[in-house]
Amino acid sequence: MTDSPSDTPETEENEAVEPDALAQWAEQLAGTLDAEAWSADHGTVQITVDRTAWRDAATKARDKAGLNFFSWLSATDWSREVTVGEPASDVEDLEERFDVQCRLSSVANANGAILVASVPKDDPVIDSLVTVFGGAAWHEREAAEMFGLRFTGHPHLVNIYLPDEFEGHPLRKSFPLLAREVKPWPGTVDVEGMPEDGPSTENTEAAAVERGAE
Repeated sequence: MTDSPSDTPETEENEAVEPDALAQWAEQLAGTLDAEAWSADHGTVQITVDRTAWRDAATKARDKAGLNFFSWLSATDWSREVTVGEPASDVEDLEERFDVQCRLSSVANANGAILVASVPKDDPVIDSLVTVFGGAAWHEREAAEMFGLRFTGHPHLVNIYLPDEFEGHPLRKSFPLLAREVKPWPGTVDVEGMPEDGPSTENTEAAAVERGAE
């Protein structure tokens, strides 16, 4: 049996690929997808495309790069002012936006990449990938529900978890959590002493007094 030639490194895990080989493949993929930027850090390939080319890039990744398996789609809310969690360290230089992320991979080898497109907060709209990967339907519904994104062309963009009358989008950094109104982030953790620490001196003296009274 002979090995078929391949233009991409084939390994069990992306992390096993030599950094230079992974970067070379990432650069090649970025050219195929007409990307704005790419990276190959920590064994993960990330390809950044313009949001107007989102669906086209996913189609090219499937048809030209062999990334024909859809894993997941989600988003990140980049915000200067946060209600939940810690603010970014470089908050003054932060560009407020949503990043939509989609993980695609090959079923023939370990090649895989995360596609990223930035979406402005005042116009959180991007094309749906449902016509390219049917499995994106539920992921886009979740992102629409939790982040308030709109996916153009999605056939049934309705809530999965929340009632229709629910107001707001819980995964936005600006969404106020009632639990944090009661107990400010990150909350105080009440820690009791471990049993092996033994009773305190005060408790020991009190016990001795009680025994004497008996």
